[in-house]
Amino acid sequence: MSAARPPEGVPSCVLMTAPRLDRRAALRTLGAAALLVSAGVRAADAGLAAVKARGTLTVAVYRDMPPFHDHGHGIDVDLAGALAESLGVKLALLPFPAGEDMNDDLRNMVWKGHYLGYGPADVMLHVPVQSPLMDANPQVRILAPYWHDRVMIARRLDQLPHLETLAQLNGRTVAVPGQTLAGWLMIGADGGAYRQQLVTTWKDGVEAARALQRGEFAAAAGLASELESVLGDDPRFVITPLPTLSNSRGGWAVGLAVKKDAADLAGALQAGVDGLIADGRMREIFRKGKLEWRPA
Repeated sequence: MSAARPPEGVPSCVLMTAPRLDRRAALRTLGAAALLVSAGVRAADAGLAAVKARGTLTVAVYRDMPPFHDHGHGIDVDLAGALAESLGVKLALLPFPAGEDMNDDLRNMVWKGHYLGYGPADVMLHVPVQSPLMDANPQVRILAPYWHDRVMIARRLDQLPHLETLAQLNGRTVAVPGQTLAGWLMIGADGGAYRQQLVTTWKDGVEAARALQRGEFAAAAGLASELESVLGDDPRFVITPLPTLSNSRGGWAVGLAVKKDAADLAGALQAGVDGLIADGRMREIFRKGKLEWRPA
């Protein structure tokens, strides 16, 4: 396998890494903790009965993760509202900055709460549905996968009509969000053969895709959700898995997480997700976010 391994200390499993490291900069730049403390959003009591008694469902969503959440809007925001509606309660949205790893986020937002005073929520969205993560966090219950993501590359068809191997980039510059899984894969691919072709200053794949759309690059790498939300309906571009990098092709599913002992709430939320899928509302939520929903 020619792909690079993540830097030392970063989990090697794609499912643990991708949703986490794409957004670490939020922790350093937003000062979100103080805002969350002042908002006073908290769900101290777990379970469906507590949610019904309060009349609100507190939902934790990542603060800086387009197209799922960006400045109060996005797919996860709309999904959170639909889940609250399915329970017959109001939504209390709890945006939060990403921690150092997913275990931190589950502790802060699902089963314990942050030491600065915010959290936990009733439910957290965009959690990898992964057995090792479940085993490492026995205090939580992970369920209801609703999206499948993976690392992809987008390219201009007029400049790169075919891309069976990365070697076909032929010295063309590529937009890559550097401190992400996509960035590490591209930087280390084929023994670092493409390092000089990469512009890695982008925060995420959405920014990289927009630079590609503006005509500044021949290709851009990022998550499928990021690239498709910008370029999905533009016939000048095609989005495909990273060629020859097998560890980027499988991807990972994301779902919901609640406290382990909140079995009744988990069941109600699972039913809510199932209902959104069955009646087509899940597809509409994703379409509003400029993504074509696919079963996870």
